[in-house]
Amino acid sequence: MSPRAASIFYTLAGDSRAAPPLILLHGAAGSRLSWPPNLRRLPGFPVYTLDLPGHGRSPGPAPQNIPDFAQAVADFLQARALPPAVLVGHSMGSAIALTLALTHPQRVRALILIGGGARLRVHPSLLEWTAQPERLEQAIQTLLEWGFGPQCPAPIKTLAAQSMRQAPAATFHADFLACDRFDLRQELPHISQPTLLLCGTEDRMTPVRFSEYLAASLPHARLILLEGAGHMLMLERPQEVEQAILEFLRTL
Repeated sequence: MSPRAASIFYTLAGDSRAAPPLILLHGAAGSRLSWPPNLRRLPGFPVYTLDLPGHGRSPGPAPQNIPDFAQAVADFLQARALPPAVLVGHSMGSAIALTLALTHPQRVRALILIGGGARLRVHPSLLEWTAQPERLEQAIQTLLEWGFGPQCPAPIKTLAAQSMRQAPAATFHADFLACDRFDLRQELPHISQPTLLLCGTEDRMTPVRFSEYLAASLPHARLILLEGAGHMLMLERPQEVEQAILEFLRTL
């Protein structure tokens, strides 16, 4: 039987009785497989890796706004009766994590935001292309160009392209609409959970200044920059990301 809670498909690695649980939230047009295996199986912690609504093996449609995604994750946490969790969000997932920390603070122990921002405006071309299924490949090729650092090995990009092609055009478009509408700049001072920020210095999707703004605006945030990495830094530098996360978790 497929593991589901509140209609969300997920995988669990580690002892579910341990604490705190980690909840991995993927980015736009992604799935639980957007996370490399080492992050889905962090030693010493129960790791729940989610397919967000309308993605992977979770039923859709995908919401067109971040608050609805956040509520779906809150429903998942409640259905699993989990203690306050560490939310690990990449890109759109970071927006969901921030929103959940604001709207359901009792469910969030800490935040780990990878390639995030307080506002996630989407390039108009991507919104246009994802609204037309026949132009989706154009959007994918652009994301491959913008989403990785210059030193990223080609096989990683190939696997990322294969993963993106599994997402329906409607999901692509809904995700980018949700990101484009997201803006928590005024609310950041009210998010009090300890926060780790990770960003690649070559990130063209959510540039370093986005993470620097978060670090300056969140009361308890620390920023780590990964030299030469792009937006998909957990795929480009999985070991470095794992080390940074484990060091942060030891401080909680």
